[in-house]
Amino acid sequence: MPSALRFARVCRRFGRLAVLGGVSGSVAAGEALLVTGRNGSGKSTLLRCLAGLLAPDSGEIELREGEDAAPLDAAGRRRRIGLVAPDLAFYGELTAAENLAFFCRLRGFGRERGDELLRRVELPPDRLAAALSSGMRQRLRWAWALLHRPRLLLLDEPFQNLDAAGVAIAHRLLAEHLAPGPGAPPGLAVIANPVPLDIGETGSVAARLDLGA
Repeated sequence: MPSALRFARVCRRFGRLAVLGGVSGSVAAGEALLVTGRNGSGKSTLLRCLAGLLAPDSGEIELREGEDAAPLDAAGRRRRIGLVAPDLAFYGELTAAENLAFFCRLRGFGRERGDELLRRVELPPDRLAAALSSGMRQRLRWAWALLHRPRLLLLDEPFQNLDAAGVAIAHRLLAEHLAPGPGAPPGLAVIANPVPLDIGETGSVAARLDLGA
């Protein structure tokens, strides 16, 4: 069944600093929500709350796999999200292929999915992660996020450091995620970026949420 995400009045503080002050939004299957705002406005914090990696101080977050399904708890959301974030690091002493193979084993399936995605993002499988350029590391983050075919993609500055070819690859992967596949419903995405993004024909933009200029 198609998934849907809704969050309402989400607040998060770090000590006396209020980073999120009652943020609300929603996105349905086949759609993307674009979140903008200056550095420090809470975009990454919001994504981590949605992912179940950070607990909000108050508010509601509901990810449902079907109209009549119960909302998933934080652990359930973590299993169903794919995250692309600037601070996502890999094991530098392992190759790109070995990094993805390791995460495939953790999720209980074969390395073939990782090999397939490395071809899709056009990365050399035998290159050590420590020797990857910043743009290549960003391509590897996309491959990692899509390994388990997540329902929800949470994308924090997803086109950062990518060249024109890399941006085209990322747009294509996002478009495929948002489109229905053989026997599979469309996915959904929340995209955070400091400035507005033009995702062109990638998918349907449900709404734009500005956390502050």
